[in-house]
Amino acid sequence: QVQLVESGGGLVQAGGSLRLSCAASGRTFTGYNTAWFRQAPGKEREFVLAISWNGGSTDYGDPAEGRFTISRDNAKNTVYLQMNSLAPEDTAVYYCAADIPPFTGWGSRLPGAWDYWGQGTQVTVSS
Repeated sequence: QVQLVESGGGLVQAGGSLRLSCAASGRTFTGYNTAWFRQAPGKEREFVLAISWNGGSTDYGDPAEGRFTISRDNAKNTVYLQMNSLAPEDTAVYYCAADIPPFTGWGSRLPGAWDYWGQGTQVTVSS
């Protein structure tokens, strides 16, 4: 089993920045692809950004393009989501997810293709 815990959410002003963390326990992120999704009230869970197990490849969803970056530190078993130029429409619960063999998650924008999930962290952007 892989346990994931998100942190770093909170209330920020429009135009500001926030850095989210996803820490793994039980096992590490080594050998696993990782992604961030978000879900706003009344909306479907939305793909944001993914990073391959070694950090060599990234997959940017529409919300992340030009504003967000993803990185990982396997020594700390942690993946980060740096969010800049935040806007009220970014308000959502942000989740991290892990993709294990047979790696159905990588290349997919569907939440069901990813294997493990954290509980989420709330991000609220005020105008």
